[in-house]
Amino acid sequence: MSVVENVGLDRAELLRFITAGSVDDGKSTLIGRLLHDSKSIFEDQLSSIAHTSSKRGMEKVDLSLLTDGLQAEREQGITIDVAYRYFTTPKRKFIIADTPGHEQYTRNMVTGASTANLAIILIDARKGVLTQSRRHAFLASLVGIPHLVVAVNKMDLVDYSQEVFERICADFAAFAQRLGLRSIDYIPMSALLGDMVVERGDRLDWYSGKPLLELLETIDIEHDLNTKDFRFPVQWVCRPQTEALHDFRGYMGRIESGVVRKGDAVTVLPSGLTSHIKEILFYNDALESAFAPQSVTLTIEDHLDISRGDMLVNSGKPPRTIREFDAMLCWLSESGFDPRRKYIVKHTTRMVKGLIARIDYRVDVNTMNHEMTDTLSMNDIARVGMKVQLPLVVDTYVNSHGTGCFILIDEITNNTVAAGMICDSED
Repeated sequence: MSVVENVGLDRAELLRFITAGSVDDGKSTLIGRLLHDSKSIFEDQLSSIAHTSSKRGMEKVDLSLLTDGLQAEREQGITIDVAYRYFTTPKRKFIIADTPGHEQYTRNMVTGASTANLAIILIDARKGVLTQSRRHAFLASLVGIPHLVVAVNKMDLVDYSQEVFERICADFAAFAQRLGLRSIDYIPMSALLGDMVVERGDRLDWYSGKPLLELLETIDIEHDLNTKDFRFPVQWVCRPQTEALHDFRGYMGRIESGVVRKGDAVTVLPSGLTSHIKEILFYNDALESAFAPQSVTLTIEDHLDISRGDMLVNSGKPPRTIREFDAMLCWLSESGFDPRRKYIVKHTTRMVKGLIARIDYRVDVNTMNHEMTDTLSMNDIARVGMKVQLPLVVDTYVNSHGTGCFILIDEITNNTVAAGMICDSED
């Protein structure tokens, strides 16, 4: 089996996904149903939420209590932060990020979505496609999530109507044509009663697709990973101070994309020096090859001046080495953008001084219209032009998430103020 095939199989063991929707669309109930029906919760947890549900006068167990862990959430009846949950089935491991639905928590959704393979957008069957539904789909496409599942929930409240479901699917599909998502699946369901979540149930016999869990277990995420472009930012230069290893010089870091093999020709950027891979070390093992997102130590045939922040890449297809680039920026800080302040750009393992040279426009996340502005506030998303003091080795975010993203750090407070995704100047 090839290394690339191994990449796909290894990657397929873990699926990261987010859930997003408007208030009361049933995100927490859906996650609770997934955990409950896949037998991923303990008896004492189930007993506890059953007791709480009973005290509140509920006839059924409120499965949303499995995820709404913060007291503030329970008091207000809304989810106000990103909550991560983990569960496993015989076919795949899962990490869920339950993201808030309000516009003022845009930064939380971007954070939760940044590492996801798939997004589940919940839509209340009674309400149809709302502004929030479009906003969540836009944000999912912005951060490069390739797969979307539109879960039309609360079908029990519209008598499991096929006509209602198909109308919502048509409305969403007309909007989604602009987003460039790789795949969209539509599922009718009742998270409260369990129809089409883990089990099919017997009230949606007109729907021939897979239940949600089966779709999550089988959706192809092998091609989500860039296996062509080898990118290895050097995090640490290993020079053991022992007599036996006094000549050893290894370069430690995580492979952000691609595959590397012993003997491969590599180029060191930004210097442009070249060499060949001598060894690939993983703990005490010597490997013939390695792939993203493995963390390894590499040695090369030649003695070159390489330090933290440099990047090893395959010589045949190098990335760009630049001091100016365009990016989509999500402002994370409560303090607005101040052109007088100095910022540090952290890109992979390299940190350089930089500035926002211009703001092309701000995106209205509800309408996706472009608005002219010269300021940025928390949760704003904008197209900007960046300038940095020293060259960065970059790819576009679409081609490689690891080398196409960066964060901005306030030089005075050391707070992270923004997250960016590098894009082509022609886009």
